[in-house]
Amino acid sequence: MNISVVIPLLNEQESIKELHNWIADVMQSNHFSYEIIFIDDGSTDESWKIINTLASKNSTVKGIRFLKNFGKSQALHAGFEKAKGDVVITMDADLQDNPNEIPELYNMITIDGYDLVSGWKKKRYDSVISKNLPSKLFNWAARKTSGVKLHDFNCGLKAYKIDVVKNIDVNGEMHRYIPVLSKNAGFTNIGEKIVKHQARKYGVTKFGMNRFLHGFLDLITIWFISRFGKRPMHLFGALGVIMFIIGFSFSIYLGIDKLFLNPTGRLITERPQFYIALSTMIIGTQFFVAGFLGEIILRSKQDKTRYLIKDEINL
Repeated sequence: MNISVVIPLLNEQESIKELHNWIADVMQSNHFSYEIIFIDDGSTDESWKIINTLASKNSTVKGIRFLKNFGKSQALHAGFEKAKGDVVITMDADLQDNPNEIPELYNMITIDGYDLVSGWKKKRYDSVISKNLPSKLFNWAARKTSGVKLHDFNCGLKAYKIDVVKNIDVNGEMHRYIPVLSKNAGFTNIGEKIVKHQARKYGVTKFGMNRFLHGFLDLITIWFISRFGKRPMHLFGALGVIMFIIGFSFSIYLGIDKLFLNPTGRLITERPQFYIALSTMIIGTQFFVAGFLGEIILRSKQDKTRYLIKDEINL
């Protein structure tokens, strides 16, 4: 199979059929063998019914239905687990991603040799204040922090080698940082393609301004994980040593001063240096404990439950 198209969705009943027909036309005109995997992330409208109808008429349509809304990252993870194509294409279901971009994305993976190609919606039809400016700030911070030179980390239209999606762990809300996860996994040949952004035709966006706050918090998380995820003691242990040295130095100073320099002066407990020494030594110990706990958790069996599937079609 040439291509797996993975499409997470939530309450997109108006656009599913039109998107399917558009993708099918592109695939057939380019003679691709393909599958379309719709992941219904807990829709409350007729989305699953439409997917069921499409699947009954076309064996290339496959569906996964979550028991409830688990989030886009979990939906992508479920689609990646089921994908069988040599190249995996992800796109949103709201018709803002253009399926006509698929052939060139496919060629960039299979001919140009990229591991991952991310779309760049250079010209957008979103609100400048509510989306464009925060998105530019978010992408700038992601580039500086991760070292991955992409202009649009959050673009839903991406292409991957099958090996990439089978070897990355997309959880939480880390779908924004799949290129960073891929780089951390060793897939460093990451490209970018300017793609056409289309105005939303049906419905309303499912994401509010809080996604940018969550995005920045996730950025801090992924930076920490990429730097210290396999060696948390290196960070917490170093901080603990620094804090402990500061506290111990104050303690030595107070002891020498009281015993030899000023034995008749104030009690040690009446001096601010005593509390600095006490606080920093306690904080240093806590950093050490945090490092040890991180190492223990890292080596323990992790909970793999991310989503619960209610129904599947053709899988």
